Amino acid sequence: MTVPTSAAASHTTADQLIARSNRLGADPKNTNYAGGNTSAKGLAADPVTGEDVELLWVKGSGGDLGTLGTNGLAVLRLDRLRGLVDTYPGVEREDEMVEAFDYCLHGRGGAAPSIDTAMHGLVDAPHIDHLHPDAGIAIATAVDGPELTQRIFGDAVVWVPWRRPGFQLGLDIAAIKAENPQAIGCILGGHGITAWGETSDECEARSLQIIDTAAAYIEANGRPEPFGPALAGYGALPEAERRSKAAALAPVIRGLASMDAPQVGHFTDADVVLDFLSSAEHPRLAALGTSCPDHFLRTKVKPMVLDLPADAPVEDCIARLKELHASYREDYQAYYDAYATEDSPAIRGADPAIVLVPGVGMFSFGRNKQTARVAGEFYVNAINVMRGAESLSTYAPISDAEKFAIEYWALEEAKLQRMPKPKSHATRVAFVTGAASGIGKAIATRLAAEGACVVIADLDLAKAQEAAAELGGPDVAVGVAANVSDPTAVQAAIDEAVLAFGGVDLVINNAGLSLSKPLLETTEKDWDLQHDVMAKGSFLVSQAAARAMIAQDMGGDIVYIASKNSVFAGPNNIAYSATKADQAHQVRLLAVELGEFGIKVNGINPDGVVRGSGIFAGGWGANRAKTYGIEEDDLGKFYAQRTILKREVLPEHVANAAAMITGPDMTHTTGLHVPVDAGVAAAFLR
Repeated sequence: MTVPTSAAASHTTADQLIARSNRLGADPKNTNYAGGNTSAKGLAADPVTGEDVELLWVKGSGGDLGTLGTNGLAVLRLDRLRGLVDTYPGVEREDEMVEAFDYCLHGRGGAAPSIDTAMHGLVDAPHIDHLHPDAGIAIATAVDGPELTQRIFGDAVVWVPWRRPGFQLGLDIAAIKAENPQAIGCILGGHGITAWGETSDECEARSLQIIDTAAAYIEANGRPEPFGPALAGYGALPEAERRSKAAALAPVIRGLASMDAPQVGHFTDADVVLDFLSSAEHPRLAALGTSCPDHFLRTKVKPMVLDLPADAPVEDCIARLKELHASYREDYQAYYDAYATEDSPAIRGADPAIVLVPGVGMFSFGRNKQTARVAGEFYVNAINVMRGAESLSTYAPISDAEKFAIEYWALEEAKLQRMPKPKSHATRVAFVTGAASGIGKAIATRLAAEGACVVIADLDLAKAQEAAAELGGPDVAVGVAANVSDPTAVQAAIDEAVLAFGGVDLVINNAGLSLSKPLLETTEKDWDLQHDVMAKGSFLVSQAAARAMIAQDMGGDIVYIASKNSVFAGPNNIAYSATKADQAHQVRLLAVELGEFGIKVNGINPDGVVRGSGIFAGGWGANRAKTYGIEEDDLGKFYAQRTILKREVLPEHVANAAAMITGPDMTHTTGLHVPVDAGVAAAFLR
C-alpha cells in the first residue's frame, strides 16, 4: 500500500474522498440513503511535532454518502488504530473497541467514528468503499452466495461469510485481502460489498465494476418470474381507485402503527411494490424479512402484509388489518422474548414500520416524514434484493437471532439515545386552511418550526406549493388546493394530506374573507359568500378531518381562527361578524361532540391583523379605514390604540396561540376561546 507523502496532500485526500462519496451516493443503484461508508488514507502534519503522521479519513456514524461534507468525516491516526489489534480482547468484547476509536482521533471536530471504522483502518489499501447495492446484496443473500460469487467474478471478488459489523469483521477482511492479492473487493454475506484501490479513482471504478457485473449477471441469467406467477385478484387497482382506497385506509393503518408511539406515514404505489404484491411468492418472501442491517433497522425485521385481494371492500380490509396487527404485535413480542438477554435494551415497540396492501401499495412509518419515507425506500431496496436472489437462486437472509443482535445492539441503542429530544409538535400532521399568506402562513411556519408536518391548504394551489417549499419541501410541508366551500374539494384535500403524511392530527380553520358593509348595503350574495367560506367551510373541513382523526384513534386538535368580532358588535360588519359568531359556536358544539374521541376543539379570537393579511390587502382594510375615518396605512396603529395594552396584533401572535393551545401543555383544555387582541374590553368573554 502507498499513501500520499506530502502533508499538503491531506486536503487533496479528503477532497477526493468527499467527491467520490458524493458520486457514489448520488446513484441509488450503488447504495441506499445513509448506507455504506468510504475512506482514504494519507499523511498530514502533526500539529504538536510538525512531523507527518498517517491518517484515516472515513465517513462517520449516521452520515449520507450523497451529501457527505468535511464535517461528516472522522479522522483517526492509523498508528493508534492499528495498535488496537494488540489489545483486542476478542469477538465477545469487540463492542468495547468502538469506545477505543475515540482515543485514536486526530484533532477536534468531525463526526463520531462508525462501527465500520475498523474495516477501513485495518484493510491494507489506501482507498476503501463499503456499499449496499441491491445487486450486490442479492448475491450476498442467495442461499448459494459463495458459489455465485466465484461463478460471477472468478477470483477477483472474494466471499466473506456473514459476520456482524465490527472489529472482527475488519480483521477478517484484512486477512482475506492479504491472502488474495489479486482481488479487487469482496461480497459480504447477507450484507453488501467492499472494494479497495491504490487511488480514489481506482477504488470507485472497482466498486462500480462489482455492482455493474452483478446486475448484468442477474439480468442475463435470472428467471423471468422471480416472484412466481401472478396471483389472481392481487393485481394493481386502477390509479384513481387505488389512491382512493389508500386514502381511506391510511388513517386506520397509521393508528395501528402508532399504538406504542405516534408515527408519521408515507405512501407509495410504485410499480416495484405493486408488482411484488401481485405475485404468488410475496407472502413467503415478506415473511422472511430483510437482511442488510441498514434495511431492517429501518423497516423492522419484516412487514405486515394484508392477505386480501385488491378489490376487497375497505370495511373488510380494516377489520382484517386490525386482526393482523394484533398477530404482528404478538409475533414481534415473541421475537424479542426469544433472543433478549438481561442486558438487552427494552423493547422499542411492537408495531410494524412497513404495511403492504395488495393492489394499493406500501405504507411506511417513522418518527418524522423523512424517516418514514426512507423506511419505504429501504423496503423497495429489499424487494429488489429478493428479486435478484430469487432470479438466480433462493433468497436466504440472515437469521432472526442475528437480526435481533443488531436491532437491539447496545451500540445501536446508544446511537438512538444520542438523538435530539423531539420538538413539541413532532409526529403531528397539521392541516391549515388559507395558509399561503397572512395568519395561516404564520401558523404553518410556527407549527413546522415546532416539528409538525404541515399541509398548506389554499384556494391558490401555486401559492400553497410555494409556501410549502419555503418551509422545507415535501418532508416538512406540502401545498394542496382547497376550496373550503366545496365538500368534494375539501375531501380531496384531506385525502392528499393523509397520503402525504399518513393522517391528520391538527386542523386550523383559518380560511376567510371579508366585505365591510352596513346592513342596508349587504347583499344576499355577500352574506352567502362569507358564510360559505367561513361558517360552511369550517364545518366541512372539521367534518372531513374528524373522520380521519376518529379512524386514527389518536385524538387530535381542531382550532377555529374566529375573531373578537364574534362577540364584539362593530359597525358596518353584519355578514363578517355573524359568520364569526357561527364559527365561535361551532367550537363549543364540536368540543362536546368530539371529546369522546380525544379530539380537542378550541378557538382563537384575534383583533384586526393588518400586516401580512390577505383579507386586509383585498379591500377590507380600506373599507375599515373609511369606516373609522382614518388613512389605511394607519389602521394597524389605530387598532393598537384602542386596546388595553396599546399593541398591534401580528400574524405571529396568533401563531403563538395556535402552537400553545395544540401543544403538550394544554392537553386538558377544550371549548376555549383565546383572545389575541391586546385587550379589547368589549370583547371580553363572559
